[in-house]
Amino acid sequence: MAGGKIQKKRHGSGGGGGGARLQGGIPFEKSKGQHILRNPALVDSIIAKAGLKPTDTVLEIGPGTGNLTKRLLEAGVKAVVAVELDPRMVLELSRRFQGHPLSSRLKVIQGDVLKCDLPYFDICVANIPYQISSPLTFKLLSHRPIFRCAVIMFQREFAMRLVAQPGDTLYCRLSVNVQLLSRVSHLLKVGRNNFRPPPKVDSSVVRIEPRKPLPPVSFKEWDGLVRICFNRKNKTLGSLFKQKRVLELLEKNYKTMQSLQLAQESEMGEEKMSPDDVAVLANMVEDLSMEIGDEKEDDDMEMDDAADGRASFKEKIMGILQQGDFAEKRSSKLSQVDFLYLLSLFNKAGAMVI
Repeated sequence: MAGGKIQKKRHGSGGGGGGARLQGGIPFEKSKGQHILRNPALVDSIIAKAGLKPTDTVLEIGPGTGNLTKRLLEAGVKAVVAVELDPRMVLELSRRFQGHPLSSRLKVIQGDVLKCDLPYFDICVANIPYQISSPLTFKLLSHRPIFRCAVIMFQREFAMRLVAQPGDTLYCRLSVNVQLLSRVSHLLKVGRNNFRPPPKVDSSVVRIEPRKPLPPVSFKEWDGLVRICFNRKNKTLGSLFKQKRVLELLEKNYKTMQSLQLAQESEMGEEKMSPDDVAVLANMVEDLSMEIGDEKEDDDMEMDDAADGRASFKEKIMGILQQGDFAEKRSSKLSQVDFLYLLSLFNKAGAMVI
């Protein structure tokens, strides 16, 4: 069940805004992202691109009235686990598949997918409510054991951010973080008229394959670096890291690390990204991934070289950037390899960026 942008309920609308209803007369609630995929050919195309196997347990999120659910069962998979928030839709699913020859392979979980513990699954195939796109993506990427892939319908703009490359207009913090953890590819563009009722935005189907193993970095440090770099992605890194606020943060972290270095030096060098780190990102991303074209004027003052004798620390940070020829580069043009190299330079210099 897809969802356009969140719509506020109006008094007297009954939650459905006078829009489409299920066959049984149940109104759709747009605030819950209830836009049903009604094009059978499109459903078949999604199934075909998922590459399902007879041994697969498939996770479906927001099954709605069960159009995609039915085709997943008919594809011959081992089981389908469908997570649905709306109790009315759960009842509709149970009515639809009552007596169905493949109903024993279907398990429906009523609950909020962002709050419930997900069971084991091999592949996720879903047409999700779009307002949960970011936290859901990172919840899936933090799931263990690691699944094979996810084939998910997203709002088109969000999908294009996921697959954006350095230099693209939509390349952002979301792009970098998701691509660090997975390989992402665009599969299909889907027009809004393929849904009932039609949302206000077009959609896209994306394939996400988690990387195995995860990159050997501290994810908290990684996100700290990326967060600073994409705060003003079209400014040079040299100007970003001269900001008073950034330098104060880096200096505080540097002093903390120096005080702990003797006790934790070997441990810090072995830190790896953990599933818990990945799960935290769902809260870190917030709306920064949707900032394109809305960069604010930089009102952060540069650090006064004479203030508190911090000139030497500023020079240290500038030296790190110059070592990798990063001072004149911009985040919007940097690749995964560039960010990993920059993080390694900060680590070698003992400057943490979280």
